[in-house]
Amino acid sequence: QVQLVESGGGSVQAGGSLRVSCTASGYTYRRTCMGWFRQVPGKEREEVALIDGDGTTKYANSVKDRFTISKDNTKNTLNLILQMDDLKPEDTAMYYCAADRGGRWYCASNFLDDVYWGQGTQVTVSS
Repeated sequence: QVQLVESGGGSVQAGGSLRVSCTASGYTYRRTCMGWFRQVPGKEREEVALIDGDGTTKYANSVKDRFTISKDNTKNTLNLILQMDDLKPEDTAMYYCAADRGGRWYCASNFLDDVYWGQGTQVTVSS
């Protein structure tokens, strides 16, 4: 059974940094598309960052140059990491990680059609 578990969220003042992680258990793929998404109540889910099997990254314009997505595949555990710097109040949201169910290495345009989701971790940025 695949489980994605996010951690590392919290509260920070504007300009601060947070690092959120997503640990994938039971997920056998390593070189695969994974991503971070966020959602504010009453608003649509927003794609934050994607990373494909070759390590190519893609960021939303709103977080480019402030956020960094990476994978850590040491100790036989796959962790997806989002380093968030220079945080702004508008970054406040629930952050979710997602992993391609089929283990595709590329981030397909229909990536969200078939993914595993974590339960989310709250990030709150105060001004």
